[in-house]
Amino acid sequence: MYARLILASALVCCCAAASFGQKWPAAKAPAFPEADPYVTIPGAAISPTSASTYSAVFDATKFVSDRKTILPALNAVGGLMNDFAVGGTPNEKVHFVVVFHGAATDGILDNTHYKQMYGVDNPNLAVLAKMRKMGIELYVCGQFLAASKIDPATISKDVTVAADAYLVLIGYQNKGYGLMSF
Repeated sequence: MYARLILASALVCCCAAASFGQKWPAAKAPAFPEADPYVTIPGAAISPTSASTYSAVFDATKFVSDRKTILPALNAVGGLMNDFAVGGTPNEKVHFVVVFHGAATDGILDNTHYKQMYGVDNPNLAVLAKMRKMGIELYVCGQFLAASKIDPATISKDVTVAADAYLVLIGYQNKGYGLMSF
């Protein structure tokens, strides 16, 4: 009886170890090394494809606790761009818009003002520049800037001031863009 219990326990442990021992392909981040990498999932039901078009508007409101890391919304966009790069989706099939308001606005300050506030260089600036160069539209909420008394001249030159973040979010959703909130 005791031997059967030990045998059953050993069998359960071996099965569990085998299921956790899956060898996954290497994670890759060819588009944005600063963002989450992409792991190709063999046999996945849905994967990036060159036949699909992807359109999303990202509602960027969250800041980071580690001031040396990129904003959650930029990490999400960059991670998806890594997905598409690995999956073979051409940039022309990706239509992304990011609108910053709330706490995330600090992450798009120019380097002088970011460093003055947090004591480190702004890690988001190179990512913003690369995203804009790739055709990703970047906006900041003018209402938030006005209410917070933030001078638009202190914002990254890669980000355009919109009258209101909600107008950006509604306008792009009306065009069929999916809403992603970070």
